[in-house]
Amino acid sequence: MNFYKRVEIVCNRIPHGNTASYGQIALLCGKPKNARQVGYALNHGLAGKHAPAHRVVNRQGILSGASSFQTYDLQKRLLEQEGVTVQPVPGGWQVDLKRFGWKNTMREAEALQEEFLRLGI
Repeated sequence: MNFYKRVEIVCNRIPHGNTASYGQIALLCGKPKNARQVGYALNHGLAGKHAPAHRVVNRQGILSGASSFQTYDLQKRLLEQEGVTVQPVPGGWQVDLKRFGWKNTMREAEALQEEFLRLGI
């Protein structure tokens, strides 16, 4: 299994104006305990050059990947450009996952698994 290719595919499915957690992406990749590996993949460019890493936040909606961007506030600005409200919290910024979190369907999850099988990853 090529986990990083799966991360790339899942991240590219996060809808514009939505966010997903590292854990949600790991789950959709078929490895629910690999949330940190999702972060590693995004931080080190292993999920492709065009993966929308700015849409990935931690399980509380905190923008925890700021160090991976060219400037400390780039992730925040990119989300705001997509209409996502980012609120200041102690030590950083947060999005409301109930409002802006990607609520993927079971059909979307099944389609991802079918694509992984088709690609042999």
